Amino acid sequence: MTLPTINAENAAKAVPPVLRPSQPAHFIKTDAEAIAIAKTLAAEFVKESAARDRDRIWPVKELDAFSQSGLWSINVPKAFGGPEVSYATLAKVIEIISAADSSIGQIAQNHLGVVAAIRTVSGPAQQKLLFAEVLKGTRFGNAFSEFGSKRAVDFETKFVDAGDHVVVNGQKFYSSGALLAHLVPIVALDDEGKAWYAIAERGAPGLTVIDDWSSFGQRTTLSGTVLLDNVKVPKTHLVPGYKGYEVPTADGAIFQIIQVAVDTGIAQAAIDETVSFVRTKSRAWVDSGVDNAWDDPYTIQAIGDLTLRLHAAQALLEKAGYAIDRAIIDPNAGTVAEAQIVTAEAKILSTEIAIAATNKLFELAGTRSTLAEHGLDRHWRNARTHTLHDPVRWKYAILGKYFLNGEKPPLHAWS
Repeated sequence: MTLPTINAENAAKAVPPVLRPSQPAHFIKTDAEAIAIAKTLAAEFVKESAARDRDRIWPVKELDAFSQSGLWSINVPKAFGGPEVSYATLAKVIEIISAADSSIGQIAQNHLGVVAAIRTVSGPAQQKLLFAEVLKGTRFGNAFSEFGSKRAVDFETKFVDAGDHVVVNGQKFYSSGALLAHLVPIVALDDEGKAWYAIAERGAPGLTVIDDWSSFGQRTTLSGTVLLDNVKVPKTHLVPGYKGYEVPTADGAIFQIIQVAVDTGIAQAAIDETVSFVRTKSRAWVDSGVDNAWDDPYTIQAIGDLTLRLHAAQALLEKAGYAIDRAIIDPNAGTVAEAQIVTAEAKILSTEIAIAATNKLFELAGTRSTLAEHGLDRHWRNARTHTLHDPVRWKYAILGKYFLNGEKPPLHAWS
């Protein structure tokens, strides 16, 4: 493994932990309430989204409002006091938030995925303990991926048994949400090479989160490097994540559908921005024979095409959510493969419409739309960055193998 260099300047950017919320988070009772709250939050989040992207301003108050709204506990099972909304609803929530600010939408991704994993692999005592934290408003960050390994699935971070706790050592990157998390789930290997989530306190001695995220897109996802130097994690917080992929479960599809929802939200935002700009600022082309940009027949056709493809992506996103619900109720090779396949289809369409819509925005809105004052380039940068999470070209392969040869998708977090 080749570790990225952490120089003194970067190390100086280590970020102190944040306090847990002083008041319990709101409890959401229904799917409809979840959607309504997401829309209310999105109306506020969008107001300063361009400025946050331009100046890389952390969405501190927005994140607090998001997690305290109850939306971060919507997939906690009813058996443990949670709302347990449909995954179609959960995906719609993330889409709505991401249309307002896709960085904020992405921050919740791994939190919700870990909540789902705890449901799948943890025993009742651990579920009761950790779900109670989530219902109070505790935020999970993540320390999953590593920078220099051969493949995303190859982990060098390990832990050793130390009695009532384990000790974790390693280094992570792409750690969305870790900067302002309360707890940080760390993917670490045991002495048999099995991957666990070691859920550490954000302020645990030896756990350092560095603000060194430098991507041109998704600039405020609160990501960066996580250094793990003899970090102690109690065994009560050691979750056997590997079990979610030893047998068919919906865990991989759940991590994926949240990715899909972020990209679908970006596409929605780009189309909305295009329509608004064309209706209020763009000029008609000299050869069009019309006085208004919104009467340009080629613009009309393009908006129709983009909207159609967005609606197709949204329909598959919803279908994937319901397929995941079925796989959770009855996890078997058939239901899990169906959830994976429909989610892969949604991933392909959401990627393609996010890239197409964010690119077409400038062609249809015109040169004026590229001015820095509008900040519209953030949508393309966010789409280009986030859609790289896992390659769509491999999703086509999964679909072809399944429909042609009956081969089920592999079981891991990217499928």
